[in-house]
Amino acid sequence: MLVLPLYLAADNISEGQHLYKQTCVSCHGEDGQGNKQLQFVVKPRNLTKSILTMAQMEKVITYGGMHYGAHSDIMPGFQSVYTKEQIYELTQYVYKTFAKGRDKRVEKLLGEVDLTPMSEDKMLHTGKKIFKRNCSLCHGILGDGKDSIYIKNSKANQGFIYPYNLQKILLSEQQIFLYIKYGGHFWGADKKDMPSWKKKYNDKELRCVAKFVIETIVAKQ
Repeated sequence: MLVLPLYLAADNISEGQHLYKQTCVSCHGEDGQGNKQLQFVVKPRNLTKSILTMAQMEKVITYGGMHYGAHSDIMPGFQSVYTKEQIYELTQYVYKTFAKGRDKRVEKLLGEVDLTPMSEDKMLHTGKKIFKRNCSLCHGILGDGKDSIYIKNSKANQGFIYPYNLQKILLSEQQIFLYIKYGGHFWGADKKDMPSWKKKYNDKELRCVAKFVIETIVAKQ
């Protein structure tokens, strides 16, 4: 009889809940919506709005936010604190307790997208123009979030912003599209540093940006 490891067998929600209360609740709160009282420059994510899949969430919990492009170490990695099995159980609890509506939410929004066919060359050309005109102001020309105009200005007025290093992000092309369209706050960020672009650009244009990011910034790494 094949016996699966504990973390691949029946979900151990009680153990995951214990780990959450022990480690995560002080930042993300009992309800997963984030502790707004913390005096952090970058506030903890609202887990009930997360765009991450369960597999992506497990990676972030394991290695931390900076490993995947964050410019703040507010979300640490727990690979040296918990075993692989414990991280799996913690992820199961977080996802099934707070982000259980994530798949339906993403599926619904993707179902509303204008999927008019476009050639890949045209998409990359259009995406590059829009990225250079708008996104590079925060994320930089290379997408690494360094030395951009807004970062230099924010350092000068002590209102530093933390744009992601897009070269390291976990998101798929579809997820990038949704993040650009609806903005960071819609997906659980406390601030609106990453705005929604749906009023300025249509779906086809935003799809171009997502393809440009995934194929010329992320894919090169």
